[in-house]
Amino acid sequence: MKASTERAAGRGRGPEDAERLARAALTRVLEPGDERAGQWLRAAGPVGLLRILGSEDGSAAETLPGMTAARREGHLLRAAAADPVRDLAEVAAAGGRFVCPGDLEWPSQLDDLGDARPVGLWVRGAADLRLWSLRSVAVVGARACTAYGAHMAASMGAGLAERGWVVVSGAAFGVDGAAHRGALAAGGATTAVLACGVDVVYPRGHAELIGRVAQQGLVVTELPPSSHPTRSRFVLRNRVIAALTRGTVVVEAEYRSGSLVTARRAQNLGRHVMGVPGPATSGLSAGVHELLRGEGVLVTDASEVVELVGDIGELAPVRRGPVLPRDQLGATAARVLESLPYHGLARPRDLARSAGTSSDEALALLYELHSLGFVEREGDGWRLTVTPPRNGDARRGGT
Repeated sequence: MKASTERAAGRGRGPEDAERLARAALTRVLEPGDERAGQWLRAAGPVGLLRILGSEDGSAAETLPGMTAARREGHLLRAAAADPVRDLAEVAAAGGRFVCPGDLEWPSQLDDLGDARPVGLWVRGAADLRLWSLRSVAVVGARACTAYGAHMAASMGAGLAERGWVVVSGAAFGVDGAAHRGALAAGGATTAVLACGVDVVYPRGHAELIGRVAQQGLVVTELPPSSHPTRSRFVLRNRVIAALTRGTVVVEAEYRSGSLVTARRAQNLGRHVMGVPGPATSGLSAGVHELLRGEGVLVTDASEVVELVGDIGELAPVRRGPVLPRDQLGATAARVLESLPYHGLARPRDLARSAGTSSDEALALLYELHSLGFVEREGDGWRLTVTPPRNGDARRGGT
């Protein structure tokens, strides 16, 4: 038993074997996110709580606040079937480990969940979960996303990875998968948080993707080996994604979407909440737009995400439109040019009056505008050129 436990133990010093075994067993007894059970765990400790829940004598269990006969029977059946030594050995054989509070690898930001904090985490992958989580961003969104959503998620994942950030998502179809693939394609880091055991492939169509994530990144779950996903586990899994990261980016989501659950969790935890806008006519963007009308921040690429969640100095490039040739003219030269009629000729004296300058300065600026390709001379008059200069053709002229 001890050898199996040591192989699957978290890195560095951590809880003693008895507590680690108890926590591993409790991941099979308790459902993720059960705050009432979290209160019991805080009061009795993992070893004490497992002893109470697995005891045939119901008197101790009856002292737990909120315990009912039905809950006690369910916990008793699960506790009887729990075999933490086997589970630890199975995850170790799959190249994984069990990380729990007290381990050096435990991400302390998960403690923000309070009594809803995971009992422990089953992890596959070589990287250090705590270190990776310190610089991570969640990218989540619709399963049935559009081509636009998949493109934005992939480019977001790749851009974040290129900037040294870990991309966290749920390995689902659609936006999740695209975000993971973007990070992997950039040779970067990504973490998949599952709603099933680390040895269970779900969705089955993502078997190759989850395998690549386990090799290049991390696969994380609260559930013990062989556990299968349920609807409630998907929803509760989202709180881990929200707490594990510095911020959550939502790419395409309807009004009723698990991605918005993740965003609300992140907001309640004081994390950054961001959304990628889409067409106003798309139902898949409706939830994101509702988020942006509230506390969400609009982002369009990885640099804008990093500017929000990163350190001082990690700024997105300044956005501006193209510089037109007229933008490079001096103020007086621009006024002279604007005074020219669209059709016909104008004399320097008339242009000087309209531009508010002298005749001599107006004439000098007309010759300068001529050299830049803005105007043409015809006798004593001046007209606009038929083909104005292209971008970059004109140098700054006049005053």
